[in-house]
Amino acid sequence: MTTPRPFAQVDVFSETPYLGNPVAVILDGDGLTGDDMQRIARWTNLSETTFVLPTTDDAADYRLRIFTPGGELPFAGHPTLGSAHAWLEHGGSPKTDGRIVQECGAGLVEVRVDAGRLSFAAPPTLRSGPLEPELLARIVDAYGITEEQVVAHQWIDNGPGWAVVQLASAQEVLDLDPDFSLLPDDMVGAVGAYPTGAPHAFELRSFAPRIGVDEDPVCGSMNASTAQWMDRTGTAPGSSWRVSQGARLGRAGDITVTVDDSGAVWVGGATTTLFTGSALA
Repeated sequence: MTTPRPFAQVDVFSETPYLGNPVAVILDGDGLTGDDMQRIARWTNLSETTFVLPTTDDAADYRLRIFTPGGELPFAGHPTLGSAHAWLEHGGSPKTDGRIVQECGAGLVEVRVDAGRLSFAAPPTLRSGPLEPELLARIVDAYGITEEQVVAHQWIDNGPGWAVVQLASAQEVLDLDPDFSLLPDDMVGAVGAYPTGAPHAFELRSFAPRIGVDEDPVCGSMNASTAQWMDRTGTAPGSSWRVSQGARLGRAGDITVTVDDSGAVWVGGATTTLFTGSALA
């Protein structure tokens, strides 16, 4: 691994630089093996590192592989937006104006470009339905709460394996101090509503110890599948809302969710390149 390759590090989901979720993007991953990519992702030690590759599907503009320090993901939200942003800045030209199609392990994901702001179409969930009693009990124990505090719960797996519990308030979500020793192989989260009139409708937190990320600062994939669940069950506060994430980690994640006329859920936010250069890989 000695070839200089164009590199960008993009801050995603915050209007204020360094308060979102960073993703490292290797803009030419051609020729790298999966082991090479995993070694780089362990070294960057970010929640995700991505590699842009030639497509295998004529409908796509580029192919993306997404790695955490602990393994590869078929799909992830903030890496999708950050990689699309870096690809455009690096001279990428979509086949269709205003519409990028990303090929990844989960299939084709559409990214919309609107006045320079990016949003992705939430992919379909692979698993839904209530959590099993044993898993719910383990999550409750790890969160240090009672089952009576759980308003609702659901599998919301769109690739990474997410499960979520809904609590009565955003403050209850912010107060969580999980014991990750009780969730070593899980991908779980919590969501709670802010009072009516607050800038954000919900606070969301994502915990991913299974892939080596105890808490993801701002998670697009969990926001996407949580939004689909809320829209499906009528819990969503209309066709557009904002979600806050990352406060417990000193971040200021700001995610915009929009449900279009066809029922598709779009997840968007700010993307800002903070570092550019080359990576020896």
